[in-house]
Amino acid sequence: MRLILLGPPGAGKGTQAKILVEAYGIPQLSTGDILRAAIAAQTPLGLEAKAIMDRGDLVSDAIVNGIVSERIDAEDCKPGFILDGFPRTIAQAQALDDMLKAKGIKLDAVIELTADADELVRRVIQRSKDSNRPDDNPEVIRKRLDVYQTSTAPLVDYYSRQGLVKTVDGMEAVETVTAAIKTALGK
Repeated sequence: MRLILLGPPGAGKGTQAKILVEAYGIPQLSTGDILRAAIAAQTPLGLEAKAIMDRGDLVSDAIVNGIVSERIDAEDCKPGFILDGFPRTIAQAQALDDMLKAKGIKLDAVIELTADADELVRRVIQRSKDSNRPDDNPEVIRKRLDVYQTSTAPLVDYYSRQGLVKTVDGMEAVETVTAAIKTALGK
């Protein structure tokens, strides 16, 4: 099973990804984790990414796409994977489509977790209290929600045109969301 999890910050993508990893025995591919692993392994793309990050610059789509492609080729991804945090833009989605086509594999579904913006801010404030994450404050989360709406939300239409989107209400209890995802996937 090859999935993408989409949804605004705080909608529960990370929580659901961990549950789905256990349920289906496939890895969660988070771009941040993939970049850190490539850097630690000192792959050519990892070293290039490290040099860029050390300068304080953003890693280009070309490098991120290459690192994701390398990770998808790993043995543990043969039965499938869950993409979380990638793609973030239409350009990355098109690159992913090309990459998967070249590998002879297809996405099975894109799970869109929907959520109310005010509730997300409340959730993130609570998460901040629980985990001391410095990026979890109302101003930052509202900016991240704006960035999501501008850059990532258009992916819902992009993947809907391919018939891949399964929309799930991310505002429900964790167990209810998980059950809805499994139902949407026919599992």
